[in-house]
Amino acid sequence: MKFLIPLALILFPYCSTAQSLTEKNYRIYSVKLEKEVSLSAIISEMNNYDILFYGEQHNDSVTHFLEKTIFEMLYAQYNSHVSLSMEMFERDVQPVMNEYLNGFIREKNFKKDARVWSNYGDYRPMIEFAKEKKLDVICANAASRYTNLAGRKGELELMKLPAASKLFFAPLPYDTATGKYYEKLMALSGHSPAPVVPIPDSLKTQAPPPMMMGSFNLVVAQSLWDATMAYSIFEYRRKNRDKKIMQVNGRFHSDEYFAVVAQLKKYSPKTKALVISTFSDDSFPNVDWSQFKSLGDFIIVTDPNVPTTYED
Repeated sequence: MKFLIPLALILFPYCSTAQSLTEKNYRIYSVKLEKEVSLSAIISEMNNYDILFYGEQHNDSVTHFLEKTIFEMLYAQYNSHVSLSMEMFERDVQPVMNEYLNGFIREKNFKKDARVWSNYGDYRPMIEFAKEKKLDVICANAASRYTNLAGRKGELELMKLPAASKLFFAPLPYDTATGKYYEKLMALSGHSPAPVVPIPDSLKTQAPPPMMMGSFNLVVAQSLWDATMAYSIFEYRRKNRDKKIMQVNGRFHSDEYFAVVAQLKKYSPKTKALVISTFSDDSFPNVDWSQFKSLGDFIIVTDPNVPTTYED
């Protein structure tokens, strides 16, 4: 999930911290093998998968070091047959991304027009690597103006938008969160699960729950976020079957195979997704892996003593 952080709060620049990080600052656990493994195990496992979901904590220095390292290792393995997909960029800025990657515009203009996150320094190394190696970067997310509209007024209001606007989010109607992911969102909003309300048959999708967080429906908004990222990956892969895709998002969007992972399965049931969940934990380095095994295929716990890139 996106958190806008004032630049003044970015206390520890990524580059200076990353230079001192080593394998001593993280532990990787393979759920399938039931043991700790190295980064190379992830790359080897990708031979059997199409998409790698890298679920991060947005301010974790070790996480950012690892995601760039993994991206570089994927490139070493697959060369031009690897692409990057990111929650951190929205679909309507894809032309700006392409212009920058192809050297037409300056970084100054790219950062302004692509509406980069306040902690863009954390993601810049991956963008610059993609630019250097001429790799595609998918701007996967829905613009916040649309998720805000969905949360305030629902899917029916999205349907009233012009056709050109609808290109920037998942096709309507989109599925809203159900089951355990719905309960997880309810916990996030501080509300108990609410009953489902009927919706017109013309929508042919499950109804959103009643409004919460004041008048804002978090489930409908979050589901558009997730569905759009999934659709962006699906749409790109439909035209690029030979590419391995690394999707970077907040771990909330991929943990337990919920959210984007589940939405992608609806668009493309045969697509094989490998899920990494990475986060800091006070138990490091003596981690009890059993409590995290449901989160993904690989669990990466990082050193809590490494300074974060900004304060929550």
